[in-house]
Amino acid sequence: MNRINFDQLLEAGVHFGHLKRKWNPKMAPYIFMEKNGIHIIDLNKTVEKTEEAAAALKQIAKSGKKILFVATKKQAKTIVSELVTPTGMPYVTERWPGGMLTNFATIRKAVKKMSSIERLMNDKTFEQISKRERLQIAREKANLEKNLGSIADLTRLPSAVFVVDILKEHIAVAEARRLNIPTFAMVDTNANPELVDFAIPANDDASKSITIIVEAMVRAIEEGLAERKFDKDNTPDAEEEMEEHNDSDISDDDDDNKKKGNKRAPRGEGENKDGRRPRKSTTATRKR
Repeated sequence: MNRINFDQLLEAGVHFGHLKRKWNPKMAPYIFMEKNGIHIIDLNKTVEKTEEAAAALKQIAKSGKKILFVATKKQAKTIVSELVTPTGMPYVTERWPGGMLTNFATIRKAVKKMSSIERLMNDKTFEQISKRERLQIAREKANLEKNLGSIADLTRLPSAVFVVDILKEHIAVAEARRLNIPTFAMVDTNANPELVDFAIPANDDASKSITIIVEAMVRAIEEGLAERKFDKDNTPDAEEEMEEHNDSDISDDDDDNKKKGNKRAPRGEGENKDGRRPRKSTTATRKR
């Protein structure tokens, strides 16, 4: 796994926190110092926590499970969508739909509705309806795609959630915690790191800072997916070798039996074809 370099974090401005008066006391273990009224994040802790989060995400991706990325703030949405799309993982970069995790069945209905509208628009009968109705259907489809297009392939609840700025995405964090879904997040000095399972102390406002942390997570996911593919490709070969080995063992046993001349013993007197003796009559004899 490629580790994040301390100098890269420093150059990206990951160490810049919020104003001292806005800090959350529970972030004290991750704060290095205070300078000009601004808290400075300890980048050694950032490197350590980033590696922990990346290792955990790698294992989740290797097991074939989905990781949901949530980043609706202006400076993060484009970065997350561009970096996460190649991995095939779902993401939310527009408004977080309330109840997306806790009321997942309703969200799935909306996704199915979007799919049905798409099929309708591709059908030849779509041109036969009025222009006004076509326009309404097109607008509804565009609205659904904007909010739910990135999670169209999410058929079940995600196995983990990665969040940029837990204060802005507090609803997503609360829903994930309620369902005991592991949460990963970039946490600035004004937030509570205890609200998530894997907190990465970092500046969650600067685009460069967001990019370098999300890139590290995406690299870990890609490594997990690559290892999963490698294991899948090698597993069938191992199974075939095992089957061939079993077949050879069976044929060897048959040959040994033939060489030894094992024959079935002849039937005894009074035995039927199955090798069993006929039942005795159960009728009792009468006494004279």
